[in-house]
Amino acid sequence: MKSLHGKIVMSFTLLVGSILAGLGIIISQLFPVYVEESVRSNSIEKVEEISRIIEQSNGEINDSQKAEITDVLSSDRISSDFIDTRQQLWKTIVIVLLGAFVIAIIFSYRLTKRYARPIDNVTEVAIELAKGNYRARAYEDDFATTAQLGTSINILARNLQELFKVREMEKERLKTLIENMGSALMMIDREGQISIVNKTFVDQFEFSAQDVQDELFKRVDLPDELKKFIDYVFLMESSSRKQMAIVIQQEIRHMEVYGAPVIGEHGRWLGVVIVMHDISDLVRLEQIRKDFVANVSHELRTPITSIKGFSETLLDGAMNDEKTLLSFLEIIHKESNRLQMLIQDLLELSKIEQHGFSVEFAQTNLREVMRRAAEMTSPRLDEKRMTFISNINHEIIVDGDMNRLIQVVMNLLTNAITYSPENTTVHLSLHESETHGIIIIRDEGMGMDKKEIPRIFERFYRIDRARSRNSGGTGLGLAIVKHLIEAHHGRIFVESEPGVGTQFKILIPKKQ
Repeated sequence: MKSLHGKIVMSFTLLVGSILAGLGIIISQLFPVYVEESVRSNSIEKVEEISRIIEQSNGEINDSQKAEITDVLSSDRISSDFIDTRQQLWKTIVIVLLGAFVIAIIFSYRLTKRYARPIDNVTEVAIELAKGNYRARAYEDDFATTAQLGTSINILARNLQELFKVREMEKERLKTLIENMGSALMMIDREGQISIVNKTFVDQFEFSAQDVQDELFKRVDLPDELKKFIDYVFLMESSSRKQMAIVIQQEIRHMEVYGAPVIGEHGRWLGVVIVMHDISDLVRLEQIRKDFVANVSHELRTPITSIKGFSETLLDGAMNDEKTLLSFLEIIHKESNRLQMLIQDLLELSKIEQHGFSVEFAQTNLREVMRRAAEMTSPRLDEKRMTFISNINHEIIVDGDMNRLIQVVMNLLTNAITYSPENTTVHLSLHESETHGIIIIRDEGMGMDKKEIPRIFERFYRIDRARSRNSGGTGLGLAIVKHLIEAHHGRIFVESEPGVGTQFKILIPKKQ
């Protein structure tokens, strides 16, 4: 696009050139005619005057001389001389006009440069601002006529730049908030198209942002109950809240869904926003709490009922029978031991689960941990005529609490012995990676289904309730094991097959 300065100079040049060209044409056409007529009339008057002067002076001239004088002053001679004069006149006019044209162009260039250049600069800055380049600035000079214009456009540019920075900062804040809010968010416009989804939403439903962006929510593979809730919010045009169980990838997830209309300026309806809080863990913990209360009540009631019943029987006279007395006292002793074990495990678990619980880290030899745990469980192993096969020949040093790690291994070995038939083997092995010490304990017992594995670390959870209770266990051992391993920042993995056996794999970091 041509600048204002160039346009003004071009226009002024064309105007001045046209005026001067017209003036030159007029002068070149009228002035020579006027001069030629004037010269011709003057020549005739001079011929007559010369003739009169000669006659008055009594000078005699013959006809040939008179003709020669007349020829000298004739129009043809004059015309010949006039042509030369006219050519000189043309040259003079052209030079004068060209000079005037050049002077006018120079003057117009300097004048328009003074006034139009700042306007061109401001125009270029305005175009850059319209393109989004808010760092563009106009040149500010001292000329009073254009100085205010340049200053004003620069103030506007600075204000736009500040507004853009604020807008970008708010945009980044909003984006960060939406992406990291922890709850799934979905915004749907008034046409029913999904306009915004956050990372939590696409992760929960295993979509990608491209799959759902600008798609009608009814065409997206969302749960039917969620679609019905969105329709309800659209229909009622008011906020609504509902808890629902949604099946996502064959897994039931408990969601608290909140929907609200999005209203713009002047009450304009823009769409709805849906926020989904995953409360599956809360529901699961509440269920665990209920189960824990029920299980504790049941586990405590059984030994207490036995102790009370047998003691009442003895008081009613059975104590007089020595054989019955000894039998009942053994049962009471056994049940009291079971009650003591249960209370100790409950206290231990409660202590471990308290906020701020930590273990005392020190250089610990895992080989020594496994050796001492095997020694302490050997009497029970011998009762069932079972054997250990160990591969713990090399020493592995980790940062851990020896007593707590011995407790972990003992619990796992006790479970392996308890849930294995007689004359079987328990395998112990010790390995290491670059970052972890690895303990593996494998039995040849009853095993379990894969669906049972995620729940075996819950308190009081029993796969075979009758057999577990008869074995004398409290149902808290694996819960304690998991908490102690997590206190060591380690991990535990379980592999099991019904009728074949179970393997526990423990990873303990070498450096905490």
